[in-house]
Amino acid sequence: MSFVYSSADTVGNQDPMADVNGRTADVTRLLAAWSSGRGDALDKLLPVVYDELRRMARGQLANARQNHTFQATDLVHEAFLRLVDQRASWQSRVHFYGIAATCMRRVLADYARRRKAVKRPQIDAAIDIDDLQRAGAGGFEHLLAFDEALDRLSAVDPRQARIAELKVFAGLQVDEIASLLAISPATVKRDWTAAKQTLHAILTEHARDAR
Repeated sequence: MSFVYSSADTVGNQDPMADVNGRTADVTRLLAAWSSGRGDALDKLLPVVYDELRRMARGQLANARQNHTFQATDLVHEAFLRLVDQRASWQSRVHFYGIAATCMRRVLADYARRRKAVKRPQIDAAIDIDDLQRAGAGGFEHLLAFDEALDRLSAVDPRQARIAELKVFAGLQVDEIASLLAISPATVKRDWTAAKQTLHAILTEHARDAR
């Protein structure tokens, strides 16, 4: 599958499914159609979700230094290819964007490893996990180290790791994560606090081992 699309493109109105404008109902409807086997739904989904995926991609690329050739469009397209391979039963637009964030994370991590962007993640022990959510913070060193730290956290507490991933890579809010994971907002906040503490300890260990 190849993509040539711009958010300025328009979609014809010859099919009822083609009249989409990015509203939540449209995304949910197209995801349901795709899950049920409607191949045409996939073609119509990308124009609807493209702008949001680009926003997510720009946010993730902002955390990488500029010694790479990735553009937001490249990241969206590669992530979308992985999304197609998921064969998931999509629950909602939040579920879709959560999985998209995971795919983008994996694309960037694989890219950085292929380029051997770093010999070993060198992380300042004092780094705040919240820095990874702010544009321009860190670089591939931070992204790779955080990717490894998430994997380690997932082995101990998968839910905390998923919440951290959704916060940092998808930029989802507490209520959205709570809805996606079918838990209370209070549980999300508690797990996010615990996850940051664990991830900070793991990243501190990275920095100590690298000295």
